[in-house]
Amino acid sequence: MNAGIQRAAVGRGTAWTTRLAFGSAGIGNLYTAVTDDDAARTLSTAWDVGIRSFDTAPHYGLGLAERRLGAFLRERPRAEYTISTKVGRLLVPTPGNTGDDLANGFAVPATSRRVWDFSADGVRRSLDASLERLGLDRVDIVYLHDPDDHAEQALREAYPALERLRAEGVVRAIGVGMNQTALPTRFVTDTDIDAVLLAGRYTLLDQSGLAELLPAAARRGTSVIAGGVFNSGLLADPHPGSRYDYAAAPAPVLQRALRMRDLCERHGVPLRAAAARFPLGHPAVAGVLLGLRSAWEVTDAATLAEREIPDALWEELRARHLIASDAPVPGRG
Repeated sequence: MNAGIQRAAVGRGTAWTTRLAFGSAGIGNLYTAVTDDDAARTLSTAWDVGIRSFDTAPHYGLGLAERRLGAFLRERPRAEYTISTKVGRLLVPTPGNTGDDLANGFAVPATSRRVWDFSADGVRRSLDASLERLGLDRVDIVYLHDPDDHAEQALREAYPALERLRAEGVVRAIGVGMNQTALPTRFVTDTDIDAVLLAGRYTLLDQSGLAELLPAAARRGTSVIAGGVFNSGLLADPHPGSRYDYAAAPAPVLQRALRMRDLCERHGVPLRAAAARFPLGHPAVAGVLLGLRSAWEVTDAATLAEREIPDALWEELRARHLIASDAPVPGRG
């Protein structure tokens, strides 16, 4: 098996992830449409290269990503893969609506609207609806999805509901998925979650997770899955007009990414390879979740996961203050 797709434990239970995991927002028509055939081809390629961990959410294409992912995984042996989904947004049908969902980032008809709900009942209803869209009888990991503005309800009501689901054996692991560090750190220190899906906050461009969240996770035995490692695409291909954290990249951030790209190229390493590998240097990070929307992107990701990255590259990134001096890097600790 590709070394970059080896398995790692998630939390202290029986859940696991492949070190390279599949994020399904792209096949949920993030920004632009993907055909059913192309989505199926992308997933098939992911399976062929050894990816066995898949992440989804109701939010992604108003359920489209879950339906496509479920249609694919139902044909695979259930014990051979893990799947995670999220709760916190219920999808409520909007009959007669002829608009689209591009305001929320997805090129799909607006057949439903999202309703925030971090109540215990909302958690159960959301999971039941996800299982129906997936066509599966269980998922392995459930994350609270973006409870930024609902912190107290998520802690008081949603988290205990997830804890009960784990105790009942309905799910194997529970966690929180966010693109900030403060509230996930609170979950790590104040609850018994297994995992944090951390989007965009432990990357070559943003190591804010290193201050409190990652050390707390390491102490508690909580696994971190690093998502958004390209910071919305900037670290995959930096150029004027690139997105950074879902918006146009500010000029100073773009210039920093270009400096990183030039430095990586001098060491014979594509920037996207360094970006995808960097989070795995931290002992709390169990895997990297990449949003993949084409067979080519999957093949490229698997190839880059095998690529040798010289220690000298990490050393120069530190020396030039492009990454934190205390950031652990792959192969060195």
